[in-house]
Amino acid sequence: MLRLADSWIWDSWYAYDGGLHHVFYLRASRGLGDPDRRHRHPSVGHAVSADLRDWTVLPDALTVSDFPAFDDWTTWTGSVVRDDAGRWRMFYTGTTRQDGGDIQRVGVATSTDLLVWDKHPPHTVLEADPRWYEKHGQSAWPEEAWRDPFVFRGDDGQWHMYVTARAGHGDWRSGGVVGHCTSTDLEQWHVQPPLTEPGAGFGHLEVVQAEVVDGTPTLIFSCASAQLDDDALRRYGTGGVFSVTGPSIHGPFDISTARLFPDTSLYAGRLVRHDGRWHLMAFRDLVDGRFVGELADPVPVTSTPDAGLLPAVDRSGAPR
Repeated sequence: MLRLADSWIWDSWYAYDGGLHHVFYLRASRGLGDPDRRHRHPSVGHAVSADLRDWTVLPDALTVSDFPAFDDWTTWTGSVVRDDAGRWRMFYTGTTRQDGGDIQRVGVATSTDLLVWDKHPPHTVLEADPRWYEKHGQSAWPEEAWRDPFVFRGDDGQWHMYVTARAGHGDWRSGGVVGHCTSTDLEQWHVQPPLTEPGAGFGHLEVVQAEVVDGTPTLIFSCASAQLDDDALRRYGTGGVFSVTGPSIHGPFDISTARLFPDTSLYAGRLVRHDGRWHLMAFRDLVDGRFVGELADPVPVTSTPDAGLLPAVDRSGAPR
């Protein structure tokens, strides 16, 4: 577990190097009083661990840029990959005061050691393409969703980016889709049509990730109760971490078949491989109506086409 006495922790993303897991996470001062205020006052924290349980906190990795910039108000959730030259790249979300923070865009920073990060002008890498994705003001949804980039090299040799996005058509209350972009070099990106269809009851699909877990291609995402439409809320009862399986990590994924992870106090889940097994890393969200704001211990998980992502159990039926 990682808990900071002076700050709340929420979304996190990971890199592995030299026998250590590096976690990058959103944090904001508990001195804000109201945890809902954290979203407009974040920094990107950094810690390392050999076992995903005991963490050593390091200096922050990123903070907001000076005005004017696409990220002069917030730096939000991202992912880290290593390019073919051995350089680390962090793709992350930014918002700016110039548009009231309502439009989300994806930018990039690079590092040689995972410790010191340099943002690269012109900063902005990608934003929602109106050919397929909802733009700000197109519906009653309060923001232009284009955030939480998950970048990976696909089976086709290309780099792929999955992002939290919204479709430019359909019922706005269930417009959440997985946005999709491709690149051959991590420099020039091409926006593609959504990986999924809207209409499954999710206003957005946050912190998306796709991995092959125990042989099953699995997409995970999070959605809180307030962003479920009425049908989805009746179906699931609450929000949390969801999973859906498919034929490959490139999909297709049918979001209407999504399954809710049993521990609904966890949010913004990430799949991390450690010691030959997959683990779910997430922050502890609401417990008895109170926001906790700490990184939970790893949960060993497995996935099957029939059940999706579940806590792993041993042959006796006990959690592993």
